[in-house]
Amino acid sequence: MQIRVGYDLLYSCPAPTPMIVTLSIHYTRASDIVQPDHLILEPSIPIRGYRDGFGNWCSRIVAPAGQLRLRSSALVRDSGLPDPVVPYAQQHAVQDLPQETLVYLLGSRYCETDQLSQIAWNLFGNTPEGWPRVQAICDFVHNHIQFGYQYANAMKTAWMAYQERRGVCRDFAHLAITLCRCMNIPARYCTGYLGDIGIPPVDAPMDFSGWFEAYLNGQWYTFDARHNVPRIGRILIARGRDAADVAITTSYGPSHLQAFQVWTDEVTENFA
Repeated sequence: MQIRVGYDLLYSCPAPTPMIVTLSIHYTRASDIVQPDHLILEPSIPIRGYRDGFGNWCSRIVAPAGQLRLRSSALVRDSGLPDPVVPYAQQHAVQDLPQETLVYLLGSRYCETDQLSQIAWNLFGNTPEGWPRVQAICDFVHNHIQFGYQYANAMKTAWMAYQERRGVCRDFAHLAITLCRCMNIPARYCTGYLGDIGIPPVDAPMDFSGWFEAYLNGQWYTFDARHNVPRIGRILIARGRDAADVAITTSYGPSHLQAFQVWTDEVTENFA
């Protein structure tokens, strides 16, 4: 199958403002890109690119005073298969984990392992290790938090989401990540496109989605505590310790998001 993805964002800045933009499709999907997701800026300004410490492609710009439009549209091949489910995937002992996974056991900006450690062990200490334990964490988070866009709060952490019991997709991911880390399972935050493919259409504005990956059986597996069912057409943009590492834009000065549109749609036409 092929999926059309893209965005159209409008910012305003009172003065020239340096920004980092993290909106490029992840390099692991490079071979699937049929039409590339070039970042188009209006007005046209210089762009400098670099790869951050997590492997994400980032663009550096200086937004001019006034309005700046960021837009892109891409066509991506996808298998059309749902997220894999591997119930036999085993958990690693901490001493056997690869060094590059250890950072995903630590607390981070939105994932306070110190505050949730005892709660995690009380809840999941008797669950089978490995995939069943991660799934038990997803089941708990899915049932514990009430989803609603009106509950979005850029300052909300995993601990706050646990206490408030409401949030958006990033809050589901942060809480699940934190509980996994507390149980010695490396977990990392993911952001990207996820449309309503294979499910009834959702009557709500499209947004970027947040989910997570857990390290089991020598590889990273996708989990989604918000939806808590395997989904089709997940297209990764960036990975990190939590949402702070994968913000779509980071501005070094005042900026205001005036308009926001995201799309991800299955394409039925036959492209060559």
